[in-house]
Amino acid sequence: MLYVGGLIFALLCVFGSFAASGGALGPLLASMPFELLTILGAAIGVFVMSNSMAAMKSVFGYLMLVLKGPRHNRQSYMDLLALLYRLLRQANAKGIASLENDFEEPQESSIFASSPRIRQDEKTRDMICDYLRLISMNLDESHQLDEIMGRELKKNLHEDLHIAESLSGISDALPALGIVAAVLGVVKTMAAISKPPAVLGEMIAGALVGTFLGVLLAYGVVSPLASRMQGIVKMDSRYHETIRTVLVAYLQGQPPQVCIEIGRKDIPEEFMPAFEEVDSMLTELT
Repeated sequence: MLYVGGLIFALLCVFGSFAASGGALGPLLASMPFELLTILGAAIGVFVMSNSMAAMKSVFGYLMLVLKGPRHNRQSYMDLLALLYRLLRQANAKGIASLENDFEEPQESSIFASSPRIRQDEKTRDMICDYLRLISMNLDESHQLDEIMGRELKKNLHEDLHIAESLSGISDALPALGIVAAVLGVVKTMAAISKPPAVLGEMIAGALVGTFLGVLLAYGVVSPLASRMQGIVKMDSRYHETIRTVLVAYLQGQPPQVCIEIGRKDIPEEFMPAFEEVDSMLTELT
């Protein structure tokens, strides 16, 4: 919602200052629908041409992400640490093979049942299960696991950033599309060169609205949208980085509680619980 609030404030300042300084909103508002149709229509067409159908279907979800904020909060990280602790505690006590039923059938696992949000989060659940399975197949070198998970997380981040990067490209194109709309307005004005100066003045003003809207949409709407989306996607990617940190620490021979503390340190500051909070939670689970 910060994006919406900032956008409203920016628009109020732009149009408010124009009106307060004596600018006439009439010609601006009269030309705006047609200029917006030209600019936004062209921008949407460019966006469609440069993306796949799968990417197009995901746009709405990413826009909602900007409105709602990061998917994972402080409680999400606490739930993740609790689940990883339960899994590693059993692996430490009975061996990694004792978790076979848990990572092969997570929907039937009593350990995963204790963290229903993660059990329903297919991407997170599958990542945990896949790497526990890999560890059970005698992958006991921590640097190998770190490298393998690092490559997957880098690939996932690259894919998740695609929409934000596409919007950033549209932002770069919008000023030029505004010029296209302005040039069309000038062509229309030149075709009516015989009309009275007052009429020509309004037509020229309408043409300039295209340039104005192209720049405003680029730097006042779409660029901040892409930047905010990119920041949220990167923030959410840290959730899976925590899994990597904890599992790598486990393969390095650290006890479960130490693994969880190392993972806690990898959580973004905004969501990182205090040591006492996590320690109290682990004591209750022991």
